[in-house]
Amino acid sequence: MRFKLKSTVLSVALVAGFAATTTAHAQAKWEPTKPVEFVIPAGPGGGADQMARMIQGIVTKNNLMKQSIIPVNKGAGAGAEGFLAIKEAKGDPHKIIITLSNLFTTPRATGVPFNWKEMTPVAMLALDQFVLWTNAEKPYKSAKEYIDAAKAAGPGKFRMAGTGSKQEDQIITVALEKATGTKFTYIPYAGGGAVATQLVGNHVDSTVNNPIEAVAQWRAGKLVAQCVFDTQRMPYKEKVTPTLSWNDIPTCKEVGVNTDYLMLRGIFMPPGVTQAQVDFYIDLFKKVRETADWKKFMADGAFNQTFLTGKEYVAWIEKNDALHGQLMKEAGFLAK
Repeated sequence: MRFKLKSTVLSVALVAGFAATTTAHAQAKWEPTKPVEFVIPAGPGGGADQMARMIQGIVTKNNLMKQSIIPVNKGAGAGAEGFLAIKEAKGDPHKIIITLSNLFTTPRATGVPFNWKEMTPVAMLALDQFVLWTNAEKPYKSAKEYIDAAKAAGPGKFRMAGTGSKQEDQIITVALEKATGTKFTYIPYAGGGAVATQLVGNHVDSTVNNPIEAVAQWRAGKLVAQCVFDTQRMPYKEKVTPTLSWNDIPTCKEVGVNTDYLMLRGIFMPPGVTQAQVDFYIDLFKKVRETADWKKFMADGAFNQTFLTGKEYVAWIEKNDALHGQLMKEAGFLAK
């Protein structure tokens, strides 16, 4: 009887162990079973849109997943449309969203019932820079010359274009005003692509577009990159224009404008998804980062290539959430 009991216990243990191993293996091997909707909480042509569509192209070109990725712009309400769509898709692993810093600004500026904690953090893909751009037809040889001209013209005479209202571009504009004593008329547009077009057409005097949003116009000699809003120069030294690299652009602090700001380019999923589903996308984006196309995209757009997942990513989000609360309060942008 003792032998039979031991045999029975051993059999049960083996079966249980096999079942647990099989379950864990199945979870680890999760992958999408239908096309994945890639939500972009911004308009066409901007930095988030370009990055999402670059990822789609890389995944397709390199056969990194069996199902297709379908980018969908949901930028209404300063991105609230996209964030609410992910919030409401609880438990759906076939939806992901690329976030920018409107993750923090939109709820505070609009009062929309959304918080980043109502989504599932996946990975920080990169951090994006901001550059002060002017039209190449204008005579300004430096950021200081431009700021001096804006101050001399008087409050509101110079027009600053940006993406959205009470979002990153306008926050930087307010910080620039406070640091230099200038006052711009801020004009919002739906996306970075439209912002660059307005500057090329001389409909506005300056922008604070991301590098990727204005690189084509810079390369074509239509725009001038006056300074980057960071504490150090961008590291990319390969020439973008016939004479200049991203590294040649001085920091705004170097030219007397003590203002810096970095923007998130990260991925989230709906609430209620499993860790195995999150892990699939983390692994996918690691593969994307290894491709030559992604590395070129990072260099062309002068991105800060910080990549974070797990607790480190969440810690960064928490810190920057608090920072944006402070910045928006100082700017008077909080919804009443």
